[in-house]
Amino acid sequence: MRGTLRDWAAGLAATVAVPILTAGAQQFPPAQQFPPPPAPPSPPGAAQPSPPAAQKRTAPAAGPAVAGTWSGPVTQVGSQSKYTVVLTLTASGGETSYPELNCTGKLTRIGASHRYVFYIEVITEGQREKGGRCPDGTITVARAGDHLDWGWFASVDGEIGTAYGTLTRKSGP
Repeated sequence: MRGTLRDWAAGLAATVAVPILTAGAQQFPPAQQFPPPPAPPSPPGAAQPSPPAAQKRTAPAAGPAVAGTWSGPVTQVGSQSKYTVVLTLTASGGETSYPELNCTGKLTRIGASHRYVFYIEVITEGQREKGGRCPDGTITVARAGDHLDWGWFASVDGEIGTAYGTLTRKSGP
């Protein structure tokens, strides 16, 4: 009786295990080498296949239209005083001016998303390292109708500095 019960249990286990094991093999194909080996060269004159969609490069986001001159008061977090920023933006960068602080800077556009444009700011006049009041930083802008939301971020002497404001477009030349 024991042998029959043991044979019956083994048969039941095999009946249940075989479909599970074969289903697992179908769900999880054998691992493939990463990165995949290069494709063999095509014979001369053969049509080249287009790359898979995942490998196609797309153009970076253009970002919102922000070219022009913008100005307005901004607030530095942790400070009671406001000061003015004047931005002159182009497709590749621009310039900054902080009249009350006697500082100017050069902007290099480093990227954009659909709603934001990102710049690196290098202070060219009034540098903190040379006794001035302005450190280098980063600037992010977002177009909001006829306004430009402006945000500035920097690390100053091991502390985080942030400022923000809403600028308006200056008209005329």
